[in-house]
Amino acid sequence: MPISRRKLINKFRALGFNGPYSGGRHQFMVKEDLKVRIPNPHQKGEISDSLLNEILRQAEISSEDWKKS
Repeated sequence: MPISRRKLINKFRALGFNGPYSGGRHQFMVKEDLKVRIPNPHQKGEISDSLLNEILRQAEISSEDWKKS
C-alpha cells in the first residue's frame, strides 16, 4: 500500500532511526551504522510499494517489524 513521505519518516523514527538529514541529492536517515536514503520532499504523490520495499530492504527492516511500527 503506498505511503506518504511524512508517514514513512514517522515510522522510521518509531523504529529507532534519526533524521532526516541533508545529503548530496537525497536526504537520509540513520540508525547506528545504517544510513538509508529517503525520497526527496519535492516529489509529488505517495511512495510506491516497490520503492517502499527497496527502502525497507536497505534499512534491514522486516515486513513484520514495519507493520508493528
